[in-house]
Amino acid sequence: MTVLNRDQVRLSRRMSLVLRHRPESAGLTLDANGWVPVTDLLTALGVTRADLDLVVAHNDKSRFAVQTGPDGVDRIRASQGHSRRVAVDLDLPAAAPPTELFHGTPRANLEAILRDGLRPRSRHHVHLSIDLPTAVTVGRRRSQDVVVFSVEAGAMAEAGHVFHRSANGVWLTSSVPPRHLSVKRTNT
Repeated sequence: MTVLNRDQVRLSRRMSLVLRHRPESAGLTLDANGWVPVTDLLTALGVTRADLDLVVAHNDKSRFAVQTGPDGVDRIRASQGHSRRVAVDLDLPAAAPPTELFHGTPRANLEAILRDGLRPRSRHHVHLSIDLPTAVTVGRRRSQDVVVFSVEAGAMAEAGHVFHRSANGVWLTSSVPPRHLSVKRTNT
């Protein structure tokens, strides 16, 4: 596995900022589905296509998707995680989730989540992981003291909750009520 160097990690973070939260900061406008021409992003960020391709191929969470549009133009977008202020529809079809999914978060959020459930906060969706190790890794982005919740995704789907699976395997839903949550792991 190729590990990105410090400059490449910095580029990945800048791409995330621009493609998920603040496209205007680079003078870009995303289309309705979050896509922007690759050449526009390269110009805005002052990087080469080789730099971009390396970051897309080797960032730790497959955060970006590149596709060639019907007009032959290569486009890029963030796979998920857009701020609510960025109006995008990822056009992901509804998908039947596995019986159980996971959500890692700093322990400081434990009481609020047990009381209110999982909410998207500033994002479009709640993000859920397919396995415990991934949830731990996600939770540790903000704190080393992490709690992981088990989400009864199958039961939620049976009750009418809609799930989507992003291109990089992250499961998305609008919210998770407290009754469908249990603490899976608290000693990470």
